[in-house]
Amino acid sequence: MSAFLFLRDNARWVAGGLMLTFFSSFGQTYFISLSAGEIRAEYGLSNGDFGIIYMFATLASAASLPQIGKIVDRISVASTVLLSAPILALACVLMAWSHSLVLLVLAIYLLRLFGQGMFSHIAMTAMGRWFAAQRGRAISFTAIGVNFGEAVFPISFVGVAALVGWRGSWLLAAAVLMLVALPLIYSLMKVERTPQSVVVDPNLPTVREWSRAEVIRDPLFWTALLGVLAPAFIGTTVFFHQVYLSELRGWEPSVFAASFAIMSAMTILFALIAGQLVDRFSAIRMLPTFLVPLSLSCFVLASTDAAWGAYAFMALMGISYGFSSTLFGSLWPELYGTRNLGSIRSLTVAFMVFGTAMGPGLTGALIDRGVSYPGQIAAMGIYCIIMIGLMVLVGRKALARNRRQATPAAASAAL
Repeated sequence: MSAFLFLRDNARWVAGGLMLTFFSSFGQTYFISLSAGEIRAEYGLSNGDFGIIYMFATLASAASLPQIGKIVDRISVASTVLLSAPILALACVLMAWSHSLVLLVLAIYLLRLFGQGMFSHIAMTAMGRWFAAQRGRAISFTAIGVNFGEAVFPISFVGVAALVGWRGSWLLAAAVLMLVALPLIYSLMKVERTPQSVVVDPNLPTVREWSRAEVIRDPLFWTALLGVLAPAFIGTTVFFHQVYLSELRGWEPSVFAASFAIMSAMTILFALIAGQLVDRFSAIRMLPTFLVPLSLSCFVLASTDAAWGAYAFMALMGISYGFSSTLFGSLWPELYGTRNLGSIRSLTVAFMVFGTAMGPGLTGALIDRGVSYPGQIAAMGIYCIIMIGLMVLVGRKALARNRRQATPAAASAAL
């Protein structure tokens, strides 16, 4: 009932955020990788070659995002959408028209910067700023837009590509962005939400407002990033090389395509669960949880040739994605406040994009050198286990610091 009341009162803003993350799919690795086989064949690229190209284009987008992303602190959310959506549509057109490596790199750069980068960044910054007491719930509903995209777009792209070719599919994506996404999102978010004051806990400490320069000098920020980057690195790596992994295991292409629906369902379910838990316990206290299923997913995928391994991996990855998508949206406001949230989040998203860039490039180069890909995936699982312990320490230090630096608030944060 509480979820129904929340959606009733906040439908337009939550729907706007969800649509932003949904249409960010055009810049996500899983969507771009649907054309990987055709791109490698047309340009004569190996897995490693395309991985390196993808890595450098994504790294360039990560370097650009901190400067472009802080615009959300200076103009309205709706105005930011008006700037970002046409550029993302242009990137889709460039992908369709590219016949040179230069245009290909430019297209990937813009797709990553304005798809995965800005569309997701705008959505999470808006939810983090517009909601406080129910921030976890707002972010959990917004985050599942990506998962709806994962459930809808892969099979849609394959079907459309069968009719008009992979280039025609990218042109259609550009048309959808301009004719559907842009007017819909703008209409939903042109009126910004004003938080309403309610009492949640009279002893709840208020978080002081950090500047981005202060955050950069904070050791706790860099330590937290070591764990926060894991899902982006691991998920992108596996999705980018899904064709190679299927060939290695002897799986039909449909195995991984079907497993995306499982991952999406699990992500949606656990994002909503995480939203409730974050609102009750805080993102800081919940921080280590997302790494447990992530580590298990790596060990499953590394250890079996059976097709069920792909489904189990995607189910566990979905649990981790569900928790992490909600946690990360709530974590930074809890640690650093909301006044400069756009600038701070653009920095964290840039590093997350950096993680997605390093994964395909590094693993592709290792594959070309004969390093076992299942062995690489197992190593990622070991890394997650180490990070679980580190995130426990980060949470304890963050809670202690917030208690020291803040004074109890007489009235709590907003809905």
